[in-house]
Amino acid sequence: MEAVVEQVLPRDTWQDRAATHAARVDRYLAPHLERRGAHVKHPVFDFLFTYYSFRPAQLRRWHPGYGVALADAAEYDALKGYGVSRLAPLAPRPAVAVRTTYVASQRPLVEALHRLLTATAGRAGNFGCFGLHEWAMVYRLGEDATRHADWPLRLGPTGTDAVVEEHRIACSHFDAYRFFTGPARPLNTLAPGRDDRPSYEQPACLHAGMDLYKHAFRLSPMVSSDLVADCFELAWDIRVMDMRAAPYDLADLGFDPVRIETVDGKAEYVAAQRAFAERGAPLRQRLIAECERLLEVEDLSD
Repeated sequence: MEAVVEQVLPRDTWQDRAATHAARVDRYLAPHLERRGAHVKHPVFDFLFTYYSFRPAQLRRWHPGYGVALADAAEYDALKGYGVSRLAPLAPRPAVAVRTTYVASQRPLVEALHRLLTATAGRAGNFGCFGLHEWAMVYRLGEDATRHADWPLRLGPTGTDAVVEEHRIACSHFDAYRFFTGPARPLNTLAPGRDDRPSYEQPACLHAGMDLYKHAFRLSPMVSSDLVADCFELAWDIRVMDMRAAPYDLADLGFDPVRIETVDGKAEYVAAQRAFAERGAPLRQRLIAECERLLEVEDLSD
């Protein structure tokens, strides 16, 4: 089934946009690919490329989003979701665009993301968690058993455990909570589950902010790569803060700790959390608007 096209970009125009996008993300991708080639792990930045399933080549590929056709774009012919647009037949070959039938096939995903995003946007933020999820992930573990065993715990195992025990743990994000150690899980005042994310996600959560990137790339190529890159850059900055507030000592990598076990550290964390929530809010609204636009697409399949 052909795509419904509202705009057709000539080759020189879309190539310029694609090159601009590639240059934008290469500042993040190039160091990662260099480290990967040298088999060097990075406890902060690897997360953006291992936990999240979007490969570097996928992030680098620019997509205009549904409703925009690319003229003379043989490179896109075989890509997921694309098809020839007979509504925009440009010489020497027809333009290609994201197919309407592909959008229709993704309706369950779009509906699920819309529910999650709108529920999160409508909930008040919790600015009292202080990033203790990372501490709960190492609670009562020896340093050689942590996820980043090459990096020491800043307060040592005993001091780290004391911080967990002296604080109220209130993690609302299932994909953080599920990595809590066994002894830490009962300490959480909430019990988020895999299937009830809309009931728990809240906009001040750093992981909910990072996950805007995941929601954006799951909608690719139906949404513009510009939006995906915006969400990626937010996730990158949040990840830095997430690990600065974590129990690991990463000073040798240039990451000064945010000492959330202190009054000043808590204040620093909350200030950053508020700033990220403010940055994330318009991105979340853009994703909601994209979901609503895609849900209005009429299924034209035979």
